[in-house]
Amino acid sequence: MKIKYFQDTDTLYIEFREAEIAETRDLDENTLLDIDQAGNICGITVEHASERTDIPHFSFEQFAA
Repeated sequence: MKIKYFQDTDTLYIEFREAEIAETRDLDENTLLDIDQAGNICGITVEHASERTDIPHFSFEQFAA
C-alpha cells in the first residue's frame, strides 16, 4: 500500500495494490476509483484533498488479528 500526496495539485492518491488498471470510475466529481480486471479496487484519487481530508494529521496503525 502506498499513499502519495501531490501538494502542487492538492491530490491524494491511495494505492491499495499494484495492478493493471482496467477502469477508473467516478465516485463523485472529486473522487476516482481505480479498478482491476477482476473488479477489485486498486486505488483511490481524492482531488482537493486538503479541504476534504486531514492530511497534516495522517497516522497509520496496524492491529494483530
